[in-house]
Amino acid sequence: MDNHVIERVFGRIGARVKFSDDVSRRHPAGIDIATDKRGEYFDIRVEPTDNVEYEVIDSQPAMRHLLLMARRENGKQRFLCGHDERHWFVCAVPGSSVTNVKAAMEALQPAEVQSAVRRRVKRIKNRLRRKNSAFIRQGEWFFVPVPELTVNQKFVLKNEPISRGNGGKAHMCQYAYRSGGEVVYVGIKYPMGLTKDAYSRLVKQNPAARSWAWRIMRRNAAVYVRGRVWHPDHKTIVLNDWHRVMMNTEGSAPGARAVVFLD
Repeated sequence: MDNHVIERVFGRIGARVKFSDDVSRRHPAGIDIATDKRGEYFDIRVEPTDNVEYEVIDSQPAMRHLLLMARRENGKQRFLCGHDERHWFVCAVPGSSVTNVKAAMEALQPAEVQSAVRRRVKRIKNRLRRKNSAFIRQGEWFFVPVPELTVNQKFVLKNEPISRGNGGKAHMCQYAYRSGGEVVYVGIKYPMGLTKDAYSRLVKQNPAARSWAWRIMRRNAAVYVRGRVWHPDHKTIVLNDWHRVMMNTEGSAPGARAVVFLD
């Protein structure tokens, strides 16, 4: 699809898009949300030697969303581009059979969320809303109510961050409770966390690493939150009961590495 055609389709959802082959360490190849004097826009940067063709395969102006596909020699990648609350976003979509915006939004729901939706949300038109009887969504996070959960108050944490570990801004939770998972040491240089053994090896090799403002967290734990959940790019939500926290499925998408900026 011609880039000018893509620009017109983006315009129908109220967005701007720019294409560039000016790639650097500061501006890597991929899809980003950038800002200029006119506001936010979709910034698509392509390596000069990269044989890729972009095409919009579905557009939903009323939803302010579209589905963008990148064709490469080694396969196809799909990206949901749209507006969520306050800002534009881009999200890699898993699945090889996704051909429209609604299917992309469903594919981004974890299996547990989809199961809750089928059980609790009878009206199909409500299944993709940010809030329904099955979940409340804030950005890439889904919060599924678990009112029957009993927690040990000694292990309830206050003002706890939840993060996908890619260096982005964390979502903050007034109260959080973790169950299971693996204890890891998280720091600015290691946002994905180090196991206890890996942390011990690091500080043995470099004693100064002990002062790197580490935070002990649990990786792949079952996380439950309640109270206020806030983030600068999203409207604060209030959860009156305990909710299970689940991240969207973008991490399993073929194009996940091509998304430079998420939130």
